[in-house]
Amino acid sequence: MSLSYGHSTAQLLNLLWLTENYPPQRGGMAVSCDRIVRSLRSLDVLVDTAHFSTRYKDWGFEKKSKGQHISCPVREDIAHAMNRLWSLIGNNHYTHVVAFGGLLPMISAPVFSAWLNVPLVTMIRGNDFDTGIFSLKRGDVLRQALKASSVICAVSRDKVEKIRALFPQAKIEWTPNGIDLTDWEFTVEDFLSAKNWRDTATENKRVLGLFGQLKRKKGGLFFVENLLRSGYANRFHLLLVGDAEAELIELLETKREEISYSILPFLDRYELLPHYAACDMIVIPSFYDGLPNVLLETSTLGIPALASNVGGMRDILTDNETSILFSAGNEHDCRRAIERSANISLEDLKKLGANAREMVIKNFDQHKEAERYLDIFKESLCTTDC
Repeated sequence: MSLSYGHSTAQLLNLLWLTENYPPQRGGMAVSCDRIVRSLRSLDVLVDTAHFSTRYKDWGFEKKSKGQHISCPVREDIAHAMNRLWSLIGNNHYTHVVAFGGLLPMISAPVFSAWLNVPLVTMIRGNDFDTGIFSLKRGDVLRQALKASSVICAVSRDKVEKIRALFPQAKIEWTPNGIDLTDWEFTVEDFLSAKNWRDTATENKRVLGLFGQLKRKKGGLFFVENLLRSGYANRFHLLLVGDAEAELIELLETKREEISYSILPFLDRYELLPHYAACDMIVIPSFYDGLPNVLLETSTLGIPALASNVGGMRDILTDNETSILFSAGNEHDCRRAIERSANISLEDLKKLGANAREMVIKNFDQHKEAERYLDIFKESLCTTDC
């Protein structure tokens, strides 16, 4: 097969995209999946998304401008769902099978790729590798998917290194998240809403925001424990927006006299802007991670991060230039970072935010993200006479 690069090449690409993470589901994985699919379609790539979910009662098909969306109900009989999906797509002429997020794509994608005789591209995001590689249930499935992949795309450089150490013959690409810059701009109303909230809730304290699905890996409990021990808890107000683990909520409730905080439920991405505007810094104290969307969103808005130097944070943030970093899981280093965040001047804090914004705009626009993936799909189709 001989393919010419450029716009005409994209028109030849037809992807079967298997995922457990797609809207209307919430969370960073679903946001990323939707963004990448939309961006590829905007480049004339045909993408059929097959979304495995227990949310669906019936099989459904929705036509898109560049492909279709298949709603795949998953109940007790997973094998039935896989076979029924194959009966629907097995005669289609795909150029690639993509596994994006979750156990079921990892199970089905290598099989569908072999049956269709097309390359498998496995996209390693957040927890897919970190927890999967040590899981009795998921470990073998993950390893088989990685072995079968023509290309493995990893969202952070540390995942590239870890996968390469286990699969030295594999082709692995670093594919960091991107962001639609036009979606993340403050309005006057956002600033007014933020000011009103701060005036009534924060007692002029510096606001630290924790956003999203605050699971154990995110280190929220670890951070609050060290904030309490740092001697600087009275200088901050914590704003938690999302689904926090029960232990973290319990700790905050028992320390009401020592720490100021507000807790809000999980919000959709476009509801976040006034809450982002209320923050002086965003806290991402993860023990391990990919590249959180919240980091790119808030950096685009000029809000600096107080974060652990792990995963995607280590890839894109620079201590004292775009952020304040500490060693992941290191209690003493975390408390030193908290001290620095308490004492940094407002002018220097704004400078960190401005530098972070410039860094994201320059390197992580969603169009650049889509072009990275487009190149990967094109190259995986090439043969020796390409």
